[in-house]
Amino acid sequence: MLFALICKDKPGSLQLRIDTRPAHAAFLEGLIGEGRLAFAGPFLDADGKPDGSLVMVEAPDMAGAQALAAADPYARAGLFESVEIRAWNWVFQKPVGA
Repeated sequence: MLFALICKDKPGSLQLRIDTRPAHAAFLEGLIGEGRLAFAGPFLDADGKPDGSLVMVEAPDMAGAQALAAADPYARAGLFESVEIRAWNWVFQKPVGA
């Protein structure tokens, strides 16, 4: 099942995001290797700077999605003000084999 991790950064935390990005990218690369990442990327503020994340993951259930969200280095570093996790159904433009 797919889950959307909708993450909002804490105000004033751009430097923490920048500092933690290599570990976050490695985490996502690991999920790709496991076939558990559908897609991911940052939300942008009015100035075009990242201020949150959308991460779409494959997990067996909500508990699995919550565990993945908690394991993200951004979450472990305290970057996020909030994380909303929603089950999601990919209907249109789904890549072959996804």
